Amino acid sequence: MKLVKYTFALLACAVITACSSDDDTASEDLSNQSGSLTLKYDNGVGDQDFIFGTSYSKSNSESFKLNTLKYIISNVRLMDANGNIFEYPTEDNAFIIDESDGNNAGEIWVTLDNVDAADYVSVTFGVGIDQERFALGAEGQGAFLELADEEEMMWSWATGYKFVRLDGTYSTSTMTDQPLNVHMGSVGTALDNYREVTLDFPNTVLVRADKTPEVHIEADIAKVFDGSTAVNFADGYDQVHTDADKTAVIATNISTMFEVHHVHND
Repeated sequence: MKLVKYTFALLACAVITACSSDDDTASEDLSNQSGSLTLKYDNGVGDQDFIFGTSYSKSNSESFKLNTLKYIISNVRLMDANGNIFEYPTEDNAFIIDESDGNNAGEIWVTLDNVDAADYVSVTFGVGIDQERFALGAEGQGAFLELADEEEMMWSWATGYKFVRLDGTYSTSTMTDQPLNVHMGSVGTALDNYREVTLDFPNTVLVRADKTPEVHIEADIAKVFDGSTAVNFADGYDQVHTDADKTAVIATNISTMFEVHHVHND
C-alpha cells in the first residue's frame, strides 16, 4: 500500500506541475514585448534549385532560361492564434526579392523588426504594389520609389511599378534561345494586377524579445508559366508587359507559386 500511495503521490505531483506549467504559458504577458521575424524566400523550379542560365522545361515542349529574376512583395501582415492582425509599418512594407541577392543557400532574407510578440499562425503579403499605395503619388512611396527605380522595377512613375521582372530566353521544338521578357505590373489605375497571398504556418511562429523565428518560403518559378493557367511562349507569353489579358494571367499564376516549407523558432 505504501508503494501505491507513493506512486499516486508522484503522479499527482506530475499533473500539478504540468498544469502549473500550462498556466504559466497561458498567462505569459506579451503586451510589452516585440521581436524580429525573418522571411526567407527561396526560388526554385519544381523540385529543382533555381540557377541562372539553367534550362528548365515547361509542361509542353518549351523551355526557358533566366538571367534576371526579381519581384516585389508588400503589405506583409501576420495573424496570431487569436485572429489578431499585425501589419508591418506601411512606409517600410515593400521589398524587392532579387535572386542575385541570394546567399549561398539561394535565400533572400526579409527581416521584420519590432514585430509585436505573439504566437503567429499565418502570413499574408501582396505581390506588387496596391492601388491605395500607388494613389499616394511619387512622394508617398518613400525610399522604396528610388530603390525600385535603381533596380529597374519601374517603367516610369506615370506607368508604375514592374511587379515581376524575368529576363532570359526560351526555346521550342522549332526555335532556340529566343528573347523572353516578363515585365508585369499594374498600368496606372486602369489595370490592377496586384495580388495577395496567404500562407499558413506548419507550426506556430513564436515572436518574442529573445526569439527571432525564420519562415522558409519556397517560390516555384515554374508556376509563372504553369500555374492556374498553363501558357505558351509561342502564343505571345514570351513578351508580357502591359497587355490586359496576358498580364492578368501571369499575375494570378504568380500568386500560386508560394508555400511555407518550414519554420525555425530560434
